[in-house]
Amino acid sequence: MKKPAISIKFTSLLAALAMFLTAAPLLASDAQTIVVSAEGLADPNAEVYSRDKGLMIDSLRQDARRQVIEKAVGMYVDSTTLVENYVLISDRVLTHSKGIIKKIVKESTPWLGDDGFMHILLKAEVYISSIKDALQDMSRTEKINLIKEHGNPKISVAITIRDARRGSHVKPERSLIAENILKEHFSKFGYRVWSEDITDKLKIEVAERKALNSHETTLSITGLKAADFTVRGETKFKELNVTLRASGLTITKYALTSWTVSCVDNNTGEEIYFNNKVPRNKSWSDEDAALEDIGKLIGKEFSQGFFEGHLMRSSKIFQLQVYGLPDYDTGTMFKKEMIGLRSILNVDFRNFDAQGLSVYEVEFAGTRGNFNEIVNNTVVKPLNMKFEEKVFKLISAQGEVVKINFQTEGDMNELLKKFNTMPPASLANATPERLKDLIHDKSTMTKVAAINPEAVRTLAGQGNQLAKEAINAVNNF
Repeated sequence: MKKPAISIKFTSLLAALAMFLTAAPLLASDAQTIVVSAEGLADPNAEVYSRDKGLMIDSLRQDARRQVIEKAVGMYVDSTTLVENYVLISDRVLTHSKGIIKKIVKESTPWLGDDGFMHILLKAEVYISSIKDALQDMSRTEKINLIKEHGNPKISVAITIRDARRGSHVKPERSLIAENILKEHFSKFGYRVWSEDITDKLKIEVAERKALNSHETTLSITGLKAADFTVRGETKFKELNVTLRASGLTITKYALTSWTVSCVDNNTGEEIYFNNKVPRNKSWSDEDAALEDIGKLIGKEFSQGFFEGHLMRSSKIFQLQVYGLPDYDTGTMFKKEMIGLRSILNVDFRNFDAQGLSVYEVEFAGTRGNFNEIVNNTVVKPLNMKFEEKVFKLISAQGEVVKINFQTEGDMNELLKKFNTMPPASLANATPERLKDLIHDKSTMTKVAAINPEAVRTLAGQGNQLAKEAINAVNNF
């Protein structure tokens, strides 16, 4: 089978991951890990399983492990890129679960679902720090390109100056010279410079316009996002007047008495860097030259390597509020569906209210780009494909809270049956390669073709007979 073309940057990522896998036995016991939940599937209709049920359980666990690793890799590579390069990922990464999975935290008892699949839920601790370390082996250009895939990060800058001889009650002034030097420094990394002042001003203007007439404004306040990182610095100067004995002339110089600098990750509020410095024997003949050098000095505190450890955030925890789940069992089934989705690392069912508000705490892989669009494409759409109608609707995604409606104009009882009888929502965006390994029955493949026709068509184009028959059955329905 011909493997799809891949980008140089992605090849390098996987090569780095492969290097990590070969060194896996040397991992330190205190290496950074993350816990990932996933669902494994197996088709009990496979002929080989009829002769050996133990082999089916082995395949079930293997699929669960591969899903765990796929989610871990998805923390650094967006879902689209992962799917497009699935063959290479499988060859280089997914088949090496023993090198990435530290231990199995919890494993459910396998069960046969009404959807025709064997299921198992797995929670595993994964070495994620080594994947980060592997990224350090990539070249500068490849790192920038990979970071851009996560939404070309934004950095805001604020540098103030203060006269050391004046009291602290005097308001410090912004230094455009120092700020511009620092902005130029960040721009060389391929990052975008963001103005928090302009963003705040626009938010106020939009809010005022919306208060007057919400129908006349199409600009969203939530669309005006803050920078990913904010760098702040303050410098203190004092004038030094020196009188030359020979000429009697008085020369004024500017000495830097101290400067502080900090960096805040606006996604979490964490102050990821802070430092104070008191320079010695450093002075300038004029104030502008001093400020220009200050921008350069602060820039040296923020190398590209500093940001790379923080730019690609591994996960985001948010609260998912679902309206309209009719009973607790449905809420539990919804949680299981969520565990299977590629972008969901972990789910906790917090509160339930029949026909009201049910609350889930969700750990979500990938936070860059348009968060609303990512949630809609990786969570809402796969769920709707399972039910073959738009029963889930994203109604709000603001800050750390996402709200989804669950409703239908048809028979709710018939709809709820699909929770059990239709294939898992995770198969709505499964790759052809996974479907080929997973499905061994025509009726099962036909069900999957209804929710993931593109992957089944691709599989049919590769000569898979089950996929061909399933596409024909769907077309003739």
